[in-house]
Amino acid sequence: MPKRIFSGAQPTGSVHLGNYLGALRNWVALQHEYESFFCIVNLHAITLPQDPKLLAQKTRELARIYLAVGIDPAVSTVFIQSDVSEHAELTWILNCLARMSELERMTQFKDKARKQRENVAVGLFDYPVLMASDILLYQTDLVPVGEDQKQHLELTRDLAIRFNRDFGETFRVPEPYIPKVGARIMSLSDPLKKMSKSDDDPNGCVMMLDDADTVTRKFKKAVTDSGTEIRFDPARPAITNLLTIYQLMTNEQPQQIESHFAGRGYAHLKGELAEATIEFLKPFQTRMGEISDEELSRVLALGQEKAQAVARTTYQEVITKLGLTGARA
Repeated sequence: MPKRIFSGAQPTGSVHLGNYLGALRNWVALQHEYESFFCIVNLHAITLPQDPKLLAQKTRELARIYLAVGIDPAVSTVFIQSDVSEHAELTWILNCLARMSELERMTQFKDKARKQRENVAVGLFDYPVLMASDILLYQTDLVPVGEDQKQHLELTRDLAIRFNRDFGETFRVPEPYIPKVGARIMSLSDPLKKMSKSDDDPNGCVMMLDDADTVTRKFKKAVTDSGTEIRFDPARPAITNLLTIYQLMTNEQPQQIESHFAGRGYAHLKGELAEATIEFLKPFQTRMGEISDEELSRVLALGQEKAQAVARTTYQEVITKLGLTGARA
C-alpha cells in the first residue's frame, strides 16, 4: 500500500497566516508524495461550546480554504470528520485501551481545563483519543503536526502498539512530520506566544481573508526587539519571527534576507513583509470567491465516500479481532 498522511484542522475562529505557514503549506507539498487525507475535524470542535449555525458555516468555509490554498481533490481526500461515523465508533474502543493516567498528563488538556475550571467537558479530556482514532483509521504513516500536538501523537502511537500487541497486527504506527522552518509562527503582538485564533489582541494574527490595508496595519503594529540590526537571532524573538515569515513568503535563504535588509530599519522590513504577504494572499482570496457551493458539496461528498471506504475496512478488522462481530459473524 502507498504511504499515507492524515491531518486536520478545527472549523473554529478564522484561519490565519500561522495556520497556513505551519500546516496548510506543508499539506499542499506533501499531497504529491503521499496518499493524503485532510479532514475538517468538527467533532473536535464541540469539545468546547459552539454556536451550531456558525459551526456549520465555518466547517464549509474551512473546506473551501483547503481547496483555495492548493489542496487538490483529484489527488487528496478532503472530508468532514462527522460524515464518517467510524471516527466516533473507534474512539469508544480506544477509550477502553487508553489509561486515565495517560490522558491526565496531556498538557493541552491541563491548559484548557485551567481556563474552563468547573465546566470542563469529558470530551475535552478525551480529545487525544478521538485524535488517535482519526489517525489510526486511515493506516497513517506520517502526521504533519505542530510541536503542541506531538504529545497527542505519542499517545496515538502507544495505543496502536498496545492494540497490535494484545489483538494482533492491525494499525500502522504513525510518525510525526514537523517542518524545520515555520512549525511555530508566533504572535505579532507577543513573540513568545504562538499565533492563535484565540489571541485576545486582534493585531497578533494576520488572517488569510484580511484585506491589504488590514495586513499593512497589523505588520506596522508588530512588536520588535531592542537594537536595530535585522538578522535571525533566537535571543531576539520578535525580529526572528518577522524574518521567518518573510523567508517562508519569499523562499529566500536566511543569508540572502539578512544581506537584503543590512543597514535598513524595522519599518522597511515591516513594509516589505506586508507587501509580500498581500501578494501571496491575492490569488488565494480570488480562488476562495471562485469555488461555488455546488463544487464544494461535490468535493466533500466524494471525500466522504473515499474516506469511509478506508475507515470502514480498518474498523471492521478492529471489531472482528475484538469479537464484536454480532450478526456479521
